[in-house]
Amino acid sequence: MSALLSMRVARKQAEAEGICSFELVAADGRALPAFSAGSHLDVHVPDGPTRPYSLCNAPGETHRYLIAVLREPASRGGSAGMHERVHEGDVLHVSAPRNLFPLADGAQHHVLMAGGIGITPMLAMAEALAARGASFELHYCTRSAARTAFAPRLREAAFAGHVHVHHDDGPAAQKFDIAARLATPQAGVHLYVCGPQGFMDALLGTARSRGWPEAQIHFESFGAAPSVHDSDGPFEVLLQSSQRVVSVAKGQSIVQALAAAGVPVMTSCEQGVCGTCLTGVLDGTPDHRDQYLTPEEQAEGRQMLPCCSRAKSARLVLAL
Repeated sequence: MSALLSMRVARKQAEAEGICSFELVAADGRALPAFSAGSHLDVHVPDGPTRPYSLCNAPGETHRYLIAVLREPASRGGSAGMHERVHEGDVLHVSAPRNLFPLADGAQHHVLMAGGIGITPMLAMAEALAARGASFELHYCTRSAARTAFAPRLREAAFAGHVHVHHDDGPAAQKFDIAARLATPQAGVHLYVCGPQGFMDALLGTARSRGWPEAQIHFESFGAAPSVHDSDGPFEVLLQSSQRVVSVAKGQSIVQALAAAGVPVMTSCEQGVCGTCLTGVLDGTPDHRDQYLTPEEQAEGRQMLPCCSRAKSARLVLAL
């Protein structure tokens, strides 16, 4: 694992109801590692978990990183910690930027679709696309104007003409028509989706039902909760490198079982959305419960997210 960066909170600002942005600068004043549109930081929340937050400033800036955090009502310590315990002047420890949600090379047109806090990676994408004169449109769906983060920035941006804002409580004429916009997939047109799970499910489900090729669909999810089933039972994992067998109990994740056995696995979100713990599967049938792998990748069964997924077979052989 690469060394963490020490970042000072230069500015904390309310961007909308329940959303704060955090401008981070290097504690030692040095230039920061470069990042590409769609990248995120793994932020070590003080006295809390590690959480991934998308970078929403313009790629190419090396003097700061900008993230925004929605205060989740059912926070498990991440968003609540950022809102309540992090203040201007504090020092946070974060990873170098990583990109699991990049812009597609060679796309002729980019359709960016953000729901709520899902606007964060889309801001960096819009900045990057506008800077190179690429063809794109950005649709931003929120509950109301009060919940629309970065509204002034979007109105004043050089790419403002590409932006379409839709409020749930607004006039019918401005509401987003999913079926109409995704009716006909076209070669070279790529779709990017980020936001709450219901928003994601509606958009991705519509796109797939209308025949959008999976290669033209890109998404990043926020806040997916690991699912728990009454039928969940115990199973075993065999670690290929050591041939060690570890038992996973009902109600226990594979990552938790491995950690208890002294076999740590690097994780970040612990919710199956970031891909940090992606692990190869050599034998057995995974029970996928993540939001990271595509349906095709899940069907292949060659990889899984052990932070949330389980097993349909009595044993899994993992490339660990």
